[in-house]
Amino acid sequence: MALEVKGVKLAYSTHEVLKGVNFVANPGDFIAVIGPNGVGKSTLFKCILGFLSHYTGEILVDGTNIKTLSRSQIAREIAYIPQSTQQVFDYTALELTLMGLASRLGHFKNPSKADEEECLSALADLGIAHLAHRGCGEISGGEYQLVMLARALVQQAKVLIMDEPTANLDYGNQFKVMQRIESLSKSGFTILTSTHDPNQVFLHANRALVLKDGMVKVDGAPSSVLTEDILSDLYSIDVKKCDVEVANRKLNVCVPVDLEVSANA
Repeated sequence: MALEVKGVKLAYSTHEVLKGVNFVANPGDFIAVIGPNGVGKSTLFKCILGFLSHYTGEILVDGTNIKTLSRSQIAREIAYIPQSTQQVFDYTALELTLMGLASRLGHFKNPSKADEEECLSALADLGIAHLAHRGCGEISGGEYQLVMLARALVQQAKVLIMDEPTANLDYGNQFKVMQRIESLSKSGFTILTSTHDPNQVFLHANRALVLKDGMVKVDGAPSSVLTEDILSDLYSIDVKKCDVEVANRKLNVCVPVDLEVSANA
């Protein structure tokens, strides 16, 4: 399912946040949207999800302008996974996953046994079936994000939007969540995620989309477009990029370098 963003502009009062964003996301794309704080990553996602509608330009999903779709229709096409947050209500993992069926069930229909089995299957596919009847307050942040991923999967949407899905997670859980997301893209989902970690982009994504000054600065394979100059300009620090080899696979990594240290080296 293709997602097209065509000339999208949006302003809050007199502050123009998005100044003409253009890109196409196709099935199998894992696009990591990166850029400094306040550049418009979350605003762009809110436009795609239909949370904001006062933009100009077009956002099309399978050729249909999302402004012509209802909220429930958008939810059948595009699923959203927010940042990891503390839960106020201690729903079980299964109950939270069942909420992903809302756009398909309607307002007054209760989930059936078949619906419950579908949700249990989604949890099993992500390796967390054993958490089904545990409260979300009893599981780790990484496990909770995988439950949210299961909830998105049962929506049966083929476009997944994830706003910093590994924020507040430890290093191991960050990797586990990103690895699952990468596997979904390889099975045909269209993935858009935001991150502040270029190394996540190098390791997992097949496209990097860099936002700066309200526009797409570069868009392409991370190893090609995330150069030292681009990263240094993006984050206003000196960034060095190098290669490491792991299990016969060459990987790019980057590290920040203190300007005074690098000058005196």
